Amino acid sequence: QVQLVESGGGLVQPGGSLRLSCAAFGFTFSNYGMSWYRQAPGKERDLVAYISPTNGITNYDDSVKERFTISRDNAKNTQYLQMTSLKPEDTAVYYCNARGLGNNYWGQGTQVIVSS
Repeated sequence: QVQLVESGGGLVQPGGSLRLSCAAFGFTFSNYGMSWYRQAPGKERDLVAYISPTNGITNYDDSVKERFTISRDNAKNTQYLQMTSLKPEDTAVYYCNARGLGNNYWGQGTQVIVSS
């Protein structure tokens, strides 16, 4: 059974850091491009960052460049999102996404709240 399980969300003060993880089950992780999306209340789900299956190519939304880092460990079937210098506008539910071989999988999301 395909599953993407996010963890690591929570409440953090502005300027703080969080590390999100996404563990993948039920498919060949190294064949899939992995992404993080986020959705704030009342807004659309937007792409935050992407990492290619095996050669480490990454892309970021302009709003998170220089602050967020996406990475993956194919041996552990896990991807990560290191978030630093967090801002209140980063508050959202963060979703893990796997796309490849005609498939598109989503996790259940993890809440990130940036507030003092």
